[in-house]
Order: sequence, then structure tokens, then C-alpha cells
Amino acid sequence: MSALVHAHSGLRWLALALLVFAIVNAGLKLKSGKYEKSDKMLNLFAMVMLHIQITIGTIVSFMSGKISYAEGWMKNPQYRFFGMEHILLMVIAVVLATIGRKKAEKALEPAKKHKTILIWYMLVLTIIFLAIPWPFRASLGGSWF
Repeated sequence: MSALVHAHSGLRWLALALLVFAIVNAGLKLKSGKYEKSDKMLNLFAMVMLHIQITIGTIVSFMSGKISYAEGWMKNPQYRFFGMEHILLMVIAVVLATIGRKKAEKALEPAKKHKTILIWYMLVLTIIFLAIPWPFRASLGGSWF
């Protein structure tokens, strides 16, 4: 169990890095007039890493002691965050990343593809930042790794 928690926590950095790289790449290439295979692969890898994270996170959530749906669980900040807020926001983020990438692939012009990734992945990144149990949110018991 501990290995899965550490994997989920550590892989978040790879997921965030891939999202940031995809966003920066889309922003830089917005006016280039090109959408190359490397752009497509970067966007795909970012989305796939999010899917891996949600899969590991789902397994961890079923095995974790940080989630309890006993009476009054919504009054406990840690149970509420991990039992509802974290899960719901992360699922929404992964769904939006998948939709955004699919819309980008269907767009005909390269600029439209980059713009679509830029907008959707920025939205996804914002949601993920809100849903991560950062160490400075003391009541959640989060850590950097």
C-alpha cells in the first residue's frame, strides 16, 4: 500500500510537468502554422499520465485510511477532502483533459489544435492544483512526495 501511495504522490510531478510542457508547447507553437507528431505525442503523454494517476489514485482510495464514509464524515476536513473533493475534482480534470485532447485532434488547422490544448490543459492544470493535498494545507496531511 505504501508503495502505491508514494507512486501516486511522486508521479504527480511527472503528470504536472507533462501538462506544463504541453501548455507551454501549445502557447509557443500557436502561431507557427505547424502541428507535428511531437506535439501530438506530448499531448497524448500528458493525458495518459493523468489516466495512470487516476487509476493508481482509485486503487489507493479504496485501501486508504484517509477516507471514511461513516456518519459525520463531511465534518472532518481530511475525510471530506479525500473522500469527495479530491476524487471528484481529479476525475473532472482527467475527463476534461481527454475531451480537450480529442477536440484538438479533430481540429483541422494547426493553430486551432494548439489553442484547444492550451485552453483545455490550462483548465485541467488549474483544477489539479486545487485538488492536490499540498503540504501547506496542514489539516490534510499532504506531503511533497
